[in-house]
Amino acid sequence: MEQLKKQLALSLKKLRSERGWSLDRTAIETGVSKAMLGQIEREESSPTLATLWKIARGFHVSMSSLTEPDFVSGQQTVYRSSDEVRTQPTQDNMLVASLFPFEPQFGFEFFELTLLPGYQRESDPHEPGVVEHVVVVSGEMELLVEGKWQPLKVGSAVRFAGDSHHGYRNLHDEPAVFHNLICYPKTGHSRSS
Repeated sequence: MEQLKKQLALSLKKLRSERGWSLDRTAIETGVSKAMLGQIEREESSPTLATLWKIARGFHVSMSSLTEPDFVSGQQTVYRSSDEVRTQPTQDNMLVASLFPFEPQFGFEFFELTLLPGYQRESDPHEPGVVEHVVVVSGEMELLVEGKWQPLKVGSAVRFAGDSHHGYRNLHDEPAVFHNLICYPKTGHSRSS
């Protein structure tokens, strides 16, 4: 957790510096309070996943660029183990393994997400054109799409517009694990820091 706090602080400072943004401007662009942004930069806060997404959206970058900005495969074949990269990056009851962080030439980021029992989060829409893919690999969960919670079991696969309101929850006693592929449209926006 401490390493992640340090990485988030470095990423946020770098993004602000590159754009010449003050904390006030960053708060306006991201919708995250100036106080919270300052705490993240001073490594005093472990933000929620919703806060990380707001920061990413405000800077027009992928979420994985905040947590793994230096990931560069530079190779055709890349091996990653979810056991080696899985963390609990925020105070949320979710584990995240960034299996393939965003790389501009591919236009997506690929996660293994674990929803611990009782977890629920509704997500604000991503930028226009973002598409998410969800494939359940163990347990049971529900996905909020088109205004309805849809039950999903092992093997269920869903593609949906990530630029609309959506959510994830696990109302069961066992963790639910799923793969989440987030595809970004090809635009003038930078997805990596």
